[in-house]
Amino acid sequence: MNYLFLIAAATMISLAVIPIMVRIAPKIGMMDEPNEDRKVHTNPIPRVGGWGIIIGALIPVVTLTELDTTVLCYLFGCITLLLFGALDDIREMGHYTKFIGQFIAVIPMIYVAELYAIDFPFIDYEFPKWFAQGFTLVAMIGVINAINHSDGLDGLAGGEALITLGALALLAWIAPNGELSIILALAAIGGLVGFLRYNTHPAMVFMGDGGSQFLGFTLGFLAVLLTQHTDPTLSKAVVLLVLGLPVVDILVVLKKRAQSGANIFRATKNHMHHRLLEIGFAHKESVVIIYTVHTFLVCCGIWLARGNDWLIAAIYLGVCGATYYLLILAERSNWRPGQTRLFSFLSNSLEAIEKNQILMHGSRRFLEIAIPGFLIALSVWINDIPREFGVVAAILAVLLALQSINIYPFRVNTRRGIIYITVVFIIYLSTHDRITWLNPWAVGLEIIYYVAVCLAIFLAIRFSPGRRKEEFKVTSFDYLLFFLIVGALLFAKSPLLFGTFNVNIFIVVLAIILYASELLLVERRERIDLLGGAALFTLIVIAVRGFNLVQFNIGLQP
Repeated sequence: MNYLFLIAAATMISLAVIPIMVRIAPKIGMMDEPNEDRKVHTNPIPRVGGWGIIIGALIPVVTLTELDTTVLCYLFGCITLLLFGALDDIREMGHYTKFIGQFIAVIPMIYVAELYAIDFPFIDYEFPKWFAQGFTLVAMIGVINAINHSDGLDGLAGGEALITLGALALLAWIAPNGELSIILALAAIGGLVGFLRYNTHPAMVFMGDGGSQFLGFTLGFLAVLLTQHTDPTLSKAVVLLVLGLPVVDILVVLKKRAQSGANIFRATKNHMHHRLLEIGFAHKESVVIIYTVHTFLVCCGIWLARGNDWLIAAIYLGVCGATYYLLILAERSNWRPGQTRLFSFLSNSLEAIEKNQILMHGSRRFLEIAIPGFLIALSVWINDIPREFGVVAAILAVLLALQSINIYPFRVNTRRGIIYITVVFIIYLSTHDRITWLNPWAVGLEIIYYVAVCLAIFLAIRFSPGRRKEEFKVTSFDYLLFFLIVGALLFAKSPLLFGTFNVNIFIVVLAIILYASELLLVERRERIDLLGGAALFTLIVIAVRGFNLVQFNIGLQP
């Protein structure tokens, strides 16, 4: 199973679905209107991100897994929550209707797939089946609502879920039979990554109830599947640490509502993130604080995956207790972040990073060097270049040279098209010739490179004000990559091979490099054209080597 391909496929589908849904949202009423009682945003925001997350995650699951009872019950639960969530996003149907949808989603998992808690922490006793099933039903509803209610700040619920999904995927990876858990976790991660491109502060789209309930259902489903069935040797209490802050947050909120005599199901501004904002932390600072505590809990869960239940519970309660103690102390003493030098320094640093656009410029500079370097390196690295490629490359090199001196009719679109063709050429040739340089250290560097490029693309888009204005303008280029990914999914169970040519690897790498090239082309500045120069050099090298004018071989076999 190519897990990089799985994440890339889910991400690409999510990226393609969300812009379409954003255009539909105002027409069907799926807009999140401001509300001073329980919301912090001041302008209407489309709440359709969940469609991208869920569709992006489920298409790979459907194509890559055997549709047995467990998977079918998971799919049924996800689709049910999406539909009920969409109705709630349109009409605000209330918490009781939401509960009905959650029960409908969870019941098949427990009573059809028979996926429920068998072993319990702290107690060496086998409970009756009816009790175990009932407990799992209540726990699943609780987790779904915990994630749903944590969705109060831009990127908060998605980020917390992403951290937890990463931990669940890692625990499944080291389990003896964890492939299904890995696939479900990584597919959800890919859908989330595509969504977070639009949801980081200031958010351009919200996930809505459908998205947040899907995440809660997936986390609960994976926690039960992993600890009760996939790897029973895991500590059962480790679920507390892996699920992290959302669980204790919803319990604290319910307690506060009950004490005040309010409806415990009615949303209010007394979650941890609301209280951090009230103290005086900025939006991003509040999210970072919660991320930090949540990440610490999740990391402890990974380290103590097979540890003592009482130790795990003590760490969970200790960290959560200390966090809330400091929060309450700050509230009662009217403490403000600016009064502490450390918080003032961190706040000023975050503000300086954003104002100076370090992340945007740094990531873009990296791409401006990494992508041209990629093209040039592969043109030299490849050992076998057919003559017909040399002929086409020679023609394209002439056309690109004419365009560079602005000779009519070789305009900008000509340059863009030739660069795209060059990228396709070089990736095709390197994939076809892959067997000749498939050395372990070379493959390791390759993976590191692609991960770095993906991260740079995300940061460059996220922190680029000009690019952010164009986020939802879907082009034929986006649809091309979308269809390529979906087409590759059809062959993902049994990778399509033509000799040494792996179609799946070709499409994943092509999608990554084409998106990076597209970003560089869109945000081209008045300075040296490294991408165009690298494309011209690459075409010349392919032409020269294709005509056998120069021959050399770089052997990297193990």
